[in-house]
Amino acid sequence: MSEYVKNIVSDLRKEKNVTQEEFAKAVGISRQTVIAIEKGNYVPSLLLGLKIALFFKKSINEIFMYYEK
Repeated sequence: MSEYVKNIVSDLRKEKNVTQEEFAKAVGISRQTVIAIEKGNYVPSLLLGLKIALFFKKSINEIFMYYEK
């Protein structure tokens, strides 16, 4: 069975009209990490997930969706 996580970080960031650089600074990560998260190549830690959720004023479950195949 394979597992993966999808997210809507890119959509939320664009809705807020925030650049990747601005978002990265706000949550304390690099722009490269933002790119990896948005592409689905990196699943953030729980702590970073919470920071992202607070930034967007959403729950973690609204931003990150877990799937099993």
